[in-house]
Amino acid sequence: MHFKLFKTYARAYQKTMKHLSKVLNWTPPLLLHGEGILKILPDTLKAKNYNKVLIITDEGIRETGLLDYLLAGLNAQGIKYFIYDGTVANPTDVNIYEAANLYNKNRCDAIIGFGGGSPLDSAKGAAAVIGTGTKNIKKYQGLMKIRKKLPPVIAVPTTAGTGSEGTIATVITDSENLMKYAVSDMVLRPEIAVLDASLTTGLPAEITAHTGMDALSHIIESYTNLSNTAETRNMSETAVGLIYQNIKKAYNNGENITARKNMLYAAYLAGRAFTRGYVGNIHAMAHQIGARYPVTHGEANAIIMPYVLEEYGETVHPDLAKLADCAGITEHGDTNSDKARKFIQSIRDLNEALGIGDRISEIEEADIEEMVGYSFDEANPDYPVPVIFSREKFREMYKKVKYGENKRP
Repeated sequence: MHFKLFKTYARAYQKTMKHLSKVLNWTPPLLLHGEGILKILPDTLKAKNYNKVLIITDEGIRETGLLDYLLAGLNAQGIKYFIYDGTVANPTDVNIYEAANLYNKNRCDAIIGFGGGSPLDSAKGAAAVIGTGTKNIKKYQGLMKIRKKLPPVIAVPTTAGTGSEGTIATVITDSENLMKYAVSDMVLRPEIAVLDASLTTGLPAEITAHTGMDALSHIIESYTNLSNTAETRNMSETAVGLIYQNIKKAYNNGENITARKNMLYAAYLAGRAFTRGYVGNIHAMAHQIGARYPVTHGEANAIIMPYVLEEYGETVHPDLAKLADCAGITEHGDTNSDKARKFIQSIRDLNEALGIGDRISEIEEADIEEMVGYSFDEANPDYPVPVIFSREKFREMYKKVKYGENKRP
């Protein structure tokens, strides 16, 4: 299909999906929010008659002892638990099948995803496998293809970034083809989200930086996309202010509980915003980079953001100007273009302050063509981005990200 004709089709599809979304139930998860709030989760589970739960986490979380308080509470309530701690960064289809098998073997009642975005996505992916009985989760790639009752998921994030506790999506790595894909459906929204800032105080500075910038990328993409709503815009405007006020505080002093609490809430709001407003070309690129190279998802998003936003040009200036106002980085008399440029520069400045580079040199030239195809297919027609990228444009953007602006061969 000729690209111009394809864009017409994509916009028609996106417009239809936006209208259809108005009839969906966007009720958020039950939110348990506050320092130490994890202590009431076992009581909540018991009240819901969940007597056997599968906890999906990773080895690192288990070794830190972060789970101990929850496990003690479950024991006190007589709730049996089983732990799957094999989740890897950029969770794979193998992870979710293994976790689903453990759930089924022990006839559990619910799933607790405990950790960063990887355990939370694994929990949602496992729920999809359990509820559908599928042995090929990839066939549910895309939007609203599950449409079956799934086991309840309780999301307990220990990082302030992915916002998965508030979204209807899970992102899975195809372990055979080394590519990422998203599965999105209303039934994937967690039943309960637990925002306990005390679980994030021990995060290393690097993880704080990467996850915080991931949350910022969710705000920017959902805000500039064409399917946002008044509600998602309000959430994004609140969240961007919280991030700009707190991310460096949390990075420089991980024990600052106020900064941690604000970052955790910002990530949750950002997750809720993009679950309806969608992500876009930034994520379509970052997903493929994370599937192949030792680059965290948040780091990839942070580096990609300025390049893509500059490529969008004046199309996004009004939106970026508003975000810049909310971030508190503008002055009286600035035009929208001035504000937009300041906002893009502020992302670069944040990256530098947080120890994040300006390029991803790990990208291999030989991989770019395949990643271009995967990125194009992920973004189109689902993501209502402000500017639809052709394959040629994705190729150009990968080169920019690999070599840095004005440093390409």
